[in-house]
Amino acid sequence: MQRSSLLLLALLAACSAPAERGIAPADAQATALTLSVAPGINDTYLDPTLDVDGLVERFEGESREVYVHRERIAEWTGLCDGMRVADIGAGTGLFTVPFAQRVGDEGKVFAVEIAPRLVEHLESVARAKGMTQVQVVEGGERDVRLPDHSVQVAFVCDTYHHFEYPAETLRSIHRAIVPNGELLIIDFERIEGVTRPWILGHVRAGREVVIAEIEAAGFKLTDQASIPGLVENYALRFRRL
Repeated sequence: MQRSSLLLLALLAACSAPAERGIAPADAQATALTLSVAPGINDTYLDPTLDVDGLVERFEGESREVYVHRERIAEWTGLCDGMRVADIGAGTGLFTVPFAQRVGDEGKVFAVEIAPRLVEHLESVARAKGMTQVQVVEGGERDVRLPDHSVQVAFVCDTYHHFEYPAETLRSIHRAIVPNGELLIIDFERIEGVTRPWILGHVRAGREVVIAEIEAAGFKLTDQASIPGLVENYALRFRRL
């Protein structure tokens, strides 16, 4: 059985166990919450010598479909004036900037990033563009470090497979979203015999496993969107229960 399947079974077992006074009594849940599903997946980004200019060239290039179709993706989010959104795994700010434009001066964009060098870059971009509605947050490997009920929408693009501790990270995202708010996921399809070898080696779980993990964390899948131009990526919309 694949490691991702084993993790899923542990998560489902943990979520089905009763909780008392907010403390999970089951050892299975404690195990699931502390298990790394992809050891070392973020080592490159945590490196203090991270080449940010190289990442800008790589993430914001015409060979990356989420960059080419970023406006369609931004429209799909449904963000509008005054809304509060978390751009989790904000990277170079590819979506932070259009999100800030959509929510306007009265809205709020939390640009969450675990890489210290990218945190600095995002802060520089926000200052340069005068985007006072953007607050850069240095997230952790287990916690996005956002206040409870602080956002209506959380957006995660090509970053879910970088959640080394998905159960804990999802729990922190769940806390950050208001009841009935939304979690939007875009990530790589992982289909044996179809997906490029690089993605197969880099992305640990396919769409169905991702859906199951997120629903086990207290979300309900409401839409599997077809965004024109996205071939290697799928788009999922969840409601926070």
